[in-house]
Amino acid sequence: MAEDAPEKPDTTRGAPAPEPRSGAGSGPGAEEEADRRRRRAQFLRELNEAKELRDRVQPRRARAARMRQQMRMRTFRW
Repeated sequence: MAEDAPEKPDTTRGAPAPEPRSGAGSGPGAEEEADRRRRRAQFLRELNEAKELRDRVQPRRARAARMRQQMRMRTFRW
């Protein structure tokens, strides 16, 4: 029975490694990954759009945030 069990990949660091499949090629795992990437890209687009809208609606706050960011960049040491 021990030889029937597939070896589990080490998933302790970063993203989990894809499990080996026998003859599957680019099966359902690739579709799930593509779907995840598509949903992530959509989320990031909407997040960026929301930030731009907030900057237009609250220009004073946006300006203050830009000034703080510039100050952080000026005082950063390499």
